[in-house]
Parts: sequence; C-alpha cells; structure tokens
Amino acid sequence: MIKHARPDHPIHALIAQRWSPYNFAERPVSREDLRSLLEAARWAASSYNEQPWSFIVARRDQPEAFEELLGCLVPANQKWAGQASVLMLTAIRRHFTRNGNPNRAAEHDLGLAVGNLSLEAAARGIAVHQMAGVDLERARETYAIPEGVDPWTALALGYAADEGDGQPRARKPLAEFVFSGTFGTAAEL
Repeated sequence: MIKHARPDHPIHALIAQRWSPYNFAERPVSREDLRSLLEAARWAASSYNEQPWSFIVARRDQPEAFEELLGCLVPANQKWAGQASVLMLTAIRRHFTRNGNPNRAAEHDLGLAVGNLSLEAAARGIAVHQMAGVDLERARETYAIPEGVDPWTALALGYAADEGDGQPRARKPLAEFVFSGTFGTAAEL
C-alpha cells in the first residue's frame, strides 16, 4: 500500500508523500544527499535567527559510531532503527547566545529545522522517522553534551524497504485543532 496522505484540502505533493517507515532498505544515503538535508535544516526559521539546534550524525557505514548512537535509543526503537542508513541525535541550546536569556522557542525551532530536513528528504525519495524514544542521559554522557544544551530527539533516515504496513495514513480533522474565539470552538474557515 502506498502511504501517501489523502488530504481534505490541496497540499504540496511532498507533504502528502512524506511518511515514517519502520523498515529501511540496504541502500545507503549518499554523503551529498545527507549534506543537502542538513543544509535544508540550516535554513529553517528560528527565533532571532538563533538556530538553537545541533545534530549528531552516524552513518551505517561507520559501524562503531552507528552502534554508539543506536545504543542511545530506547530498546523498542533500537529493534527497527538499526536498519536505517543514517541515525541522528538532535539537541537544543536552552539560552540565547546573544544575551543568555532563556529561549522558550528552542523546541519549536528544532521542529522547524527537522521539518525542513524531512521535506528535503521527501523530495529526494529519502524517508525520515522521528523518535522521542531516546535515553537522554546516555546520550548526554556518550557525546559529552554540555550544560545548557539538551539532547532531545532522534531521527532514522534511509530508503523505505516497502510501501507501508497496509494501514492508511490518518490525521485529525481541522475542526479538532483549529479554533476561533474560545479554545475548543472550531474555526469557520
């Protein structure tokens, strides 16, 4: 089954095509493509252009580095993510470098960067599976992540091994999360 979205309203084809597989093919992601994905992340919008994100990258063709990053994932994610061509650990800086004030938009900005990366990946036929299942303390220790920077999420990248698990993609309708007036009142769009 093809895992393209069936949107209620027109959206860009890349958004409809993007999905997160659990099975990856043996085919490696090229270094050129990997650099372009990270370049797309680099150009994401961020509060005060802070770019509070960092990516730690391990390719499957670097077995020691790959196993080290794989070991930072929770066991359930380790089972399938080891098939990916590339693993990434994300991290965020909690304070603005310009003035030391707290950056409450850091997670939001990381999300935009990963969104850019994911759409660039979709344009190249590369799948990205995002994970919150990370052993954050192990990641901090493994990579000597300093105070003020927090390990946050992980990504598995590669080429999907199949077209899906047979279940169609589904999302909540707009009326369940787009409001007007008071919270919970569906906006009339």
